Amino acid sequence: MDTPGLPAKIDPDALTTVLDGRWAELRRAVRAQMAAEDFKDPVDLDVEAHRAQVLEWLRLLARTDRPGLGFDPAHGGGGDVGGSVMSFEMLGFGDLSLMVKAGVQWGLFGGAVQLLGTGRHHERYLRKIKDLELLGCFAMTEHGHGSDVQHLRTTATYDPATREFVVHTPDRGAMKEYIGNAARDGELAVVFAQLITGGESRGVHAFLVPIRGEGVSGVEIEDCGRKAGLNGVDNGRLTFTQVRVPREALLNRFGDVAEDGTYRSPIESDGRRFFTMLGTLIRGRVSVAGSAGSATKRALALAIRYGEQRRQFARPGGEEVVILDYRAHQRKLLPALATSYALHFAQEALVSKLNDIAEDAPEEEQRELESRAAGIKAVSTWHATATIQAAREACGGSGYLSENLLPGLKADTDVFTTFEGDNTVLLQLVAKGLLTSYKDHFEDLSPLATARFVAEQLVEAVIERTSARKVVERLTEADDGDVLYSREWHLKLFEDREEHVLGGVAQRLRKGSSDPSGVFGVFNDAQDHVLRAGRAHVDRVVLEAFVDAIERCADAEARELLERVCDLYALANIEADRGWFLEHGRLTSGRSKAVTAAVNALCADLRPHARTLVDAFAIPEQYLAAPMLRD
Repeated sequence: MDTPGLPAKIDPDALTTVLDGRWAELRRAVRAQMAAEDFKDPVDLDVEAHRAQVLEWLRLLARTDRPGLGFDPAHGGGGDVGGSVMSFEMLGFGDLSLMVKAGVQWGLFGGAVQLLGTGRHHERYLRKIKDLELLGCFAMTEHGHGSDVQHLRTTATYDPATREFVVHTPDRGAMKEYIGNAARDGELAVVFAQLITGGESRGVHAFLVPIRGEGVSGVEIEDCGRKAGLNGVDNGRLTFTQVRVPREALLNRFGDVAEDGTYRSPIESDGRRFFTMLGTLIRGRVSVAGSAGSATKRALALAIRYGEQRRQFARPGGEEVVILDYRAHQRKLLPALATSYALHFAQEALVSKLNDIAEDAPEEEQRELESRAAGIKAVSTWHATATIQAAREACGGSGYLSENLLPGLKADTDVFTTFEGDNTVLLQLVAKGLLTSYKDHFEDLSPLATARFVAEQLVEAVIERTSARKVVERLTEADDGDVLYSREWHLKLFEDREEHVLGGVAQRLRKGSSDPSGVFGVFNDAQDHVLRAGRAHVDRVVLEAFVDAIERCADAEARELLERVCDLYALANIEADRGWFLEHGRLTSGRSKAVTAAVNALCADLRPHARTLVDAFAIPEQYLAAPMLRD
């Protein structure tokens, strides 16, 4: 049956062209490389066999040009930061252990050497890292400190007599934990530690520390063992007992120690230096968001294909119905599919910003990029967790069988919500950036400092825009049902929600500014409000990215379909938060019911195009080879 207002059939390639975007040529090349691989999900492998398989795949990957895309051409790289992130993102279509291990080797370990080191480190290590002659790991997280990186307890104390740093784990809480590549394969670690020289701590810096091989002593390595997922990655724990490394082991782009122990840095403030250093390492966070999106697309493709062939119950006097024809089943999958499209375009815009930002860009621009990366990562990984679970349920018992891939996707992506930044902390970072407008440097991420800083900067930083409110009020009061499909209404409603929530947070935090002893309590009580502000901001950014992508679509039929998908994303988001919209007078009860009816109608309209929408992801077929999809 033809869908009203949409062509009966739309070419998925036209949608793929829009999805591939700026790096279309590279995406096609990566897709072709992936399609040529003899790939099979490691459903039945034990931990050791899985780790060996992933290392073998990593060596095959090292023979291509993909690992070096983000490195400087002077050291054999491609100088294409965006292309590098995109290629990691596409690894998310396959075994996510490979994506994570590749991300550790070339993104975190190699990226830290490139972005925190200087010429002496680049010349000695980068080509070896790129070619996999040197395997490494990224040792930041500690048993007692995960998100609070600024207060890590591992120390690196400079000894001027020997011109060495002494790296030490003072207690169990300072043990490095969950370190990818550490348990089995890594030879060198980028270790984050408190730099101490002349009896004074200069904050967290990064050091290159050998962890296994000839002459290595004082390093204790424990295997984290079997995890819920990602068992192809050899996560380990590292403990250092008075381990000596040369002065040159300090990655010294942002701070250096002279032979006599004198510390110098181009950035005077320890706090500003710390956040500048961490800001250079956001590629990993961006890559996690993208690969989570790829895994989610894979799950949706599996579930929608299954939903088109699995039959259950019969129409009166007719044949059994395919389950995707049931509205409840459409409700389970199609709004999630619309959100995946929206997040894809937001991710594309984020990668472009990351690629284009200059090294000497103003601090405000850098902070905005970091905030955008934090928010997109949080929302994308939460979406992955919820959607892969929905896809599993949509496939019933078949979805619970390992051979049908969804349990592996569910297990492997579960940790995405907490690595490369805990999502709750990341949304607080987003809200903090909005409240301060990045007008001053970040002292630290502690609730006390955040609340105090926000209270001091608030009056000038948050100004509610009345134009959006007027448009929302005008359209809210209108009787015309077509307003539900008005892009102006969607955009202004999202914008108004963000501004109103942000203003409310501002008012609550301002109350604590007069009494320093009560600042922590005020912030703590307002955390739910803070998180809502961060989420409302990200939702608005994602919708705007979707709208911008539609504007770039040259194919009229594909554009018409994307418009309908965007409607579903916007209205499903409004429906999910309609309690807020009703409480704050942005929706009448009648309009709220009409939103739900519109979501149902859009699910019906898009049902005939569900397969087209997932086929447009252009996932190589061997990554969708689930037995439940065999005819």
